[in-house]
Amino acid sequence: SQSLAIGHQYSSLGTQPILCGSIPGLVPKQLRFCRNYVEIMPSVAEGVKIGIQECQHQFRGRRWNCTTVNDSLAIFGPVLDKATRESAFVHAIASAGVAFAVTRSCAEGSATICGCDTRHKGPPGEGWKWGGCSEDVEFGTMVSREFADARENRPDARSAMNRHNNEAGRTSIIDHMHLKCKCHGLSGSCEVKTCWWSQPDFRVIGDYLKDKYDSASEMVVEKHRESRGWVETLRPKYNFFKAPTERDLVYYENSPNFCEPNPETGSFGTRDRICNVTSHGIDGCDLLCCGRGHNTRTEKRKEKCHCIFHWCCYVSCQECIRVYDVHTCK
Repeated sequence: SQSLAIGHQYSSLGTQPILCGSIPGLVPKQLRFCRNYVEIMPSVAEGVKIGIQECQHQFRGRRWNCTTVNDSLAIFGPVLDKATRESAFVHAIASAGVAFAVTRSCAEGSATICGCDTRHKGPPGEGWKWGGCSEDVEFGTMVSREFADARENRPDARSAMNRHNNEAGRTSIIDHMHLKCKCHGLSGSCEVKTCWWSQPDFRVIGDYLKDKYDSASEMVVEKHRESRGWVETLRPKYNFFKAPTERDLVYYENSPNFCEPNPETGSFGTRDRICNVTSHGIDGCDLLCCGRGHNTRTEKRKEKCHCIFHWCCYVSCQECIRVYDVHTCK
């Protein structure tokens, strides 16, 4: 999925003027978008970056750990070529990341074309009034939709899947908007509260979409003829499961097992990965190492210890050397 290319090589976008034509892998619609919205392109790049970082956090103990490849426009290698649940998650988290970063950057006043949200005011509640800067999630999701979905205009199943998962990622941000409040009054007595709409921490979105990955709906491809030619759509593979909503992730191809390196599927295998010897879950040495067993070595680490709090106000610590067992897959 080359639409994510902008996150990798261009994570320094904020520090220099952007030449849209020099960003590799953009389709014409994305290039037009970049030129019209050049002010917020650094936030778009930042959004892809936080999406990738969150993916790597969520999958840190899995056989596929959201590895990126430096020397390629397709920054996940061939992994996203197939319509798997991993592809579904990456599209959702990257689209959510773009919406999130653009929304936040607008609220911080870093662009002239966007700012705070004044529409969703409504009457204030008991004991509080509107204040601060409500984050304009509608503008952020519009930018994400225009940019991320620009490549997904083909009448085939993969475009339908990517559009669905991109939108599920953006919807997760809208669903998690909440009121944040600040107290005013003598010594913070909270006589008056001012409140504004805020996005959650991005970790909340990552946790939520990881649950959606675990419960993703398997689909099948259906072809039918329309005036513009053959069009592919997706329908649930199993009728006895609840049909996916716009908040669920969808996929229609099975994942490789990611146990052994395979350049065709983009699997790096799990050899030399650190595993958790006490866990019976997927991050445990049995499952993560795919039954090949594991090696154990000891590692010395310097750590702060015997810390004492001094009145007032600092902490002094000694340095201790601790020995840890590190388990890695064979």
